[in-house]
Amino acid sequence: MTISERVFAPGTPCWVDLFTSDKQQARQFYEGLLGWAVDPDNAEFGGYSSARADGAQVAGLMGHDPGDGIPDSWSTYFATADIGASAAAASEHGATVTVEPMPVGDLGKMAVLIDPLGAAFGLWEPGDFNGFEKVAENRSVVWTEYHSADFQRSTDFYAQVLGGVFESMADSDEFRYSTMRIGENVVAGMADLRTMEPDPGTSRWLNYFGIEDVDGALARVPELGGTVLSPASDSPHGRLADVADPTGAAFRLIDPSRATSA
Repeated sequence: MTISERVFAPGTPCWVDLFTSDKQQARQFYEGLLGWAVDPDNAEFGGYSSARADGAQVAGLMGHDPGDGIPDSWSTYFATADIGASAAAASEHGATVTVEPMPVGDLGKMAVLIDPLGAAFGLWEPGDFNGFEKVAENRSVVWTEYHSADFQRSTDFYAQVLGGVFESMADSDEFRYSTMRIGENVVAGMADLRTMEPDPGTSRWLNYFGIEDVDGALARVPELGGTVLSPASDSPHGRLADVADPTGAAFRLIDPSRATSA
């Protein structure tokens, strides 16, 4: 399959982008950490830039005014065949549409929403652009999961809006986690923050970026102006660590080749 032939089933994560108050610093950080090549600002799309790994589009970067009070963060977009219907369904189930469905040239249509628990996410109806041209590989998104302050409510919402089927992997007061399946494919995770943190805080989507050497990458993070939020640790899914870029946008690094036995 060529990158132009990749198709994302409705409900599947298909794109991520960074909303950043310092785009130049973000460009230098991600190019230095993940080896991306970030395209020049595209004036036609408000200065939006694509980030590429091996020539394939893996993410986007969009600048904003640092004085607008909006925190810098990564956003996850989910594929839809009818963005108007998907946005309406999300609204009916308690979401707020902050950017109404709108065309992005001939590339497709986008919308941005806040779910009932306060987490931002996006919808994407493809036109000429389907989404990730490289995914589930090093230097691209390999996993996406939701950290929920109200596990049942968020599970119900995304099942209704995205058509996901949630399957429990663990269900105890110490750890609660489900995976979301679209058709035959497991596409995302759902973690109960109340079993992970004393104060669950705000619900949010978290993206994992694949990298061959997590420990080496962590050594570069402070040099590039970022912050190591948690040290590297081994898991059944790979060696991983939590990181924030220079303006605070959080994400997770993972080396799936370092997976341990469960």
